[in-house]
Amino acid sequence: MASVKSLTASVHQRLADALTAALPEAGSADPLLRRSDRADFQANGILALAKKAKANPRELATQVVARVESGEMIKDIEVSGPGFLNITITDRAITENLAARYADGERLGVPLVEHPGTTVIDYAQPNVAKEMHVGHLRSAVIGDAVVQILEFVGESVVRRHHIGDWGTQFGMLIQYLIEHPHELDHEGGEVSGEEAMSNLNRLYKAARTLFDSDEEFKTRARRRVVDLQAGEPETLAMWQKFVDESKIYFYSVFEKLDMEIRDPDVVGESGYNDMLDETCRLLEESGVAVRSEGALCVFFDDIKGPDGNPVPLIVRKSDGGYGYAATDLSAIRDRVFRLKASTLLYVVDARQSLHFKMVFETARRAGWLNDDVKAHQLAFGTVLGKDGKPFKTREGETIRLVDLLDEAIERATNVVREKAEKVGLSEPEIVENGRYVGIGAVKYADLSTSAVRDYKFDLDQMVSLNGDTSVYLQYAYARIRSIFGKAGDRTPLAHPELELAPAERELGLHLDRFAETLEEVAAEYAPHKLAAYLYQLASLYTTFYDQCPVIKPAPAQEVAENRLFLCDLTARTLHQGMALLGIRTPERL
Repeated sequence: MASVKSLTASVHQRLADALTAALPEAGSADPLLRRSDRADFQANGILALAKKAKANPRELATQVVARVESGEMIKDIEVSGPGFLNITITDRAITENLAARYADGERLGVPLVEHPGTTVIDYAQPNVAKEMHVGHLRSAVIGDAVVQILEFVGESVVRRHHIGDWGTQFGMLIQYLIEHPHELDHEGGEVSGEEAMSNLNRLYKAARTLFDSDEEFKTRARRRVVDLQAGEPETLAMWQKFVDESKIYFYSVFEKLDMEIRDPDVVGESGYNDMLDETCRLLEESGVAVRSEGALCVFFDDIKGPDGNPVPLIVRKSDGGYGYAATDLSAIRDRVFRLKASTLLYVVDARQSLHFKMVFETARRAGWLNDDVKAHQLAFGTVLGKDGKPFKTREGETIRLVDLLDEAIERATNVVREKAEKVGLSEPEIVENGRYVGIGAVKYADLSTSAVRDYKFDLDQMVSLNGDTSVYLQYAYARIRSIFGKAGDRTPLAHPELELAPAERELGLHLDRFAETLEEVAAEYAPHKLAAYLYQLASLYTTFYDQCPVIKPAPAQEVAENRLFLCDLTARTLHQGMALLGIRTPERL
């Protein structure tokens, strides 16, 4: 089915046509249409146009009103104040538009983008042989939501998990494992993610202790780094063991986060190792990078240190080693020329903004980024504790991500259990729903905040049934689904001929905005705007449910069918919207 034109778009077009007819010299004018408390919509664009044309704004507004084709869509249009237009839509138009969205199945009238490109999105970047902590949460959650949203609107998306799997620490770890070959053996066959990380942690601590206390081991470990970089087979085989062990752990954490991570999408720093030398050569030959004190550097006029001297991007160090910049620039080359990306999106901590600004500018100077291929850092802020300080344990250590998720699930399960008897949930349902509610609470708290802002991690608030939380939205969805078990032989059916109550109109107008909201969210990589839309939808539904009886006291058959139709469309919109944020909506809660 074709996408459904929103009421906003339809009214906007009628006003724009009327403006052009009333003031031809203005060309295609924007009526600046927005939702209003005084009517369904208000148009504010006439004031600026009248000023430009040296016309009286109220007279121009009156001329526009006379030229608007209202048809069966616009019920009333009046001039207000110095030249605003207040527009009220017919009830028929609202219901007919919603019926078209309802008939469009899961897409709910959301159009696919006209000119889809290929976006390579770099997110969820843990480090091999290291535990994931609270600092890894936001990249994973925000990145996964943006992937779902972009794919839903029709963009071609390539996922990339740029894991830290290369560097000097691996020389130490590999050398220790060669000398203690049974440290990573698993007697019982398959191993869980927690066990895999426990083994790696134990091995890392033992290797570090030996490295710090034994000069001969330290020398052997440093030689092993050279072997790793040279691709020596035994060393590479040991390195692969660390990567495989770490992946068991990563995947277990991502599974707990209810996220799909596919093996081919994991391309770590090592994946670009063979490109580093050529990247440096291309940058030096083109003059983008120059040698400075033995290192290969890129300088920028507008980036200076506290001493006023330029701060360079070091692509290759004076000892011949490669830094993050060489890997990131090689990754850009791979994504642009091999993967044919039109957009490179990096979901990375805001504290790395300067690094990426320099990397992107270097790639532009080299010609790898241009008007057709753009790079963007979707920077995110820090997760804070209730005290507003970076989230750490009482001992000052970074909090393990699995501990955080387990606590969220435990708290949520308690909340679900309190309500379980009322709806007759079995113990397996309580456990499953507790997981969905707990993980949903963590994700929603993150996604309902603008990415660039810091946010406080407060589990008590996150699992609350009141306020702007995922639990509130999940309960709203479950409550709607429960209505259909009590509806008897009445089924959802749109009745455009019916007059709508105020709460029905408000709910209907908001439902109609789902497509345009998603369009804005996808264009701006702003999942928090989708979260805000869904919270308002649940709030409007609560008002509708309180003011407009659906089952008891039983309204007339047509009214009941129309209200069931509004209920069902609300439920489907909540379900689809939450799914795009990576959050489940249990049928019973």
